[in-house]
Amino acid sequence: MRARTLISLAVAGGAAAFGYASVIERNWFVLREAEIPVLPPNTAPLRVLHISDLHLTPGRHRLMSFVRSLSDLDPDLVVNTGDSLASPKAVQPVLDALGPLLHKPGVFVYGSNDLWAPRAKNPARYLWRTSHGDHDHREPDLPWQELGEGLSTAGWLDLNNRRGRLKAGDLDIAFAGVHDPHADRDRYDEIAGRADPSADVRIGVLHSPEPSVMDRFAADGYELLLAGHTHGGQLRVPGYGALVTNCGIDRPRVSGLSLHPQAAPASGGTAWLHVSAGLGTSPWAPVRFACRPEATLLTLTPRSR
Repeated sequence: MRARTLISLAVAGGAAAFGYASVIERNWFVLREAEIPVLPPNTAPLRVLHISDLHLTPGRHRLMSFVRSLSDLDPDLVVNTGDSLASPKAVQPVLDALGPLLHKPGVFVYGSNDLWAPRAKNPARYLWRTSHGDHDHREPDLPWQELGEGLSTAGWLDLNNRRGRLKAGDLDIAFAGVHDPHADRDRYDEIAGRADPSADVRIGVLHSPEPSVMDRFAADGYELLLAGHTHGGQLRVPGYGALVTNCGIDRPRVSGLSLHPQAAPASGGTAWLHVSAGLGTSPWAPVRFACRPEATLLTLTPRSR
């Protein structure tokens, strides 16, 4: 009798946890804020909205509404670090959700899920391996080019293995970005070289925060790196944190603000790193636990502060 009672309680607890993670927390969006001292002295602060990992399907109206509401923040710059799509029909919903944000200066890179549609798979495998290379033998089947055309037509910079430059607020910003390292589409050699010293600030953008790629950004003088991909672990244990990162970064830096490398190497400097826990989930793993979906407003401030 006692064993049956314990089993019943475990089943009921598991069902309650799944219901909370899939219905409540998955739609419990939050705006994070952080301040990063990377600007020249006596410079006005710059407000950067970092969004990532929408994994949008046309029916996610709460998510689309939250993204639309972010325009009320009136950011100076928007950075999208990829995995916006999760359906062939999601391009227009993504553009509609961004709405007025597309009239702001912006930059973007792709994640692997902008190219390949999600497929049913055992979600537990992420506990012992990453999904790196899963797409190697598949042709892209999502309209990533249509997404890129929509963002570029609005004036956002395509930073997939490219450099770029734009003005946001009163600042001249030098950018470099790579296509998703998680899908082996990064080509850092195409953007390699010292970041432009004449810019007010230098920002590197990538989807998956792979340490070997970020090392090169930092060595080339990029002072701020922005990434996504990890979902903050997606399932976190209170008091322990993320179980996995699904990439090469260590668990303590699976989301939020840190330095990269954490100690300055002899060959180069360090950069501030912000990893977004993202706003969405794969349709085949629609849960979050102790890891609310997020966007982040980063306020860049003078180094003297």
